[in-house]
Amino acid sequence: QVQLVESGGGLVQAGVSLRLSCAASGRTFSSYAMGWFRQAPGKEREFVAAISWSGGITYYADSVKGRFTISRDNAKNTVYLQMNSLKPEDTAVYYCAADLKPPRAGVSGDAKGYDYWGQGTQVTVSS
Repeated sequence: QVQLVESGGGLVQAGVSLRLSCAASGRTFSSYAMGWFRQAPGKEREFVAAISWSGGITYYADSVKGRFTISRDNAKNTVYLQMNSLKPEDTAVYYCAADLKPPRAGVSGDAKGYDYWGQGTQVTVSS
């Protein structure tokens, strides 16, 4: 079992930065990949970013590439999502997820491949 708890969401204006955190517990954190997904009202959950167990491989959705950075600190059992230049269309509930059996590529953008999910944290970007 893996427990995931997100934090760091809030209401911000467009153009500013925000950093989300996801604290993991229950299994050896450095043994699995992590991902961030988001779901806006009335829309399906979508992939945002993923990172391999070592942090050496990262993968981003085109919509956030160049603005968001995923990172992890295995000593703190935490994965982060640094979000810069936020836009109103980034408004969503953000979820972190754990992939205990990542593909050979090291990371995946497919939500079906993730085994455990956090409860989500709301990010609202006003224009």
